[in-house]
Amino acid sequence: MKTAIWICVGLLLILHQDYWQWDNATLDFGFLPRTMTYQIGLSIAAAVVWLLATHYCWPTDLSPRDPLNSDPRGSDFVDGDQTGSGQEDAS
Repeated sequence: MKTAIWICVGLLLILHQDYWQWDNATLDFGFLPRTMTYQIGLSIAAAVVWLLATHYCWPTDLSPRDPLNSDPRGSDFVDGDQTGSGQEDAS
């Protein structure tokens, strides 16, 4: 699946270069220039690809944290000092 996601990202990069649309004066829905409609569609496609990438390619070995009970500095910090730092306590 990662290969398919990378192919989609590459296609989005290529399709983003819409030089063929710049001279198109067509209005969609009576007010929206065709280039803007194209960019809206491209943005939606990019959001879908990002959603698929986070769903299928995100690492599963990351441990979930409880945001209410976890220390934002990580589990290595105890009472304001980092454990395992190699520094011995003077007392």
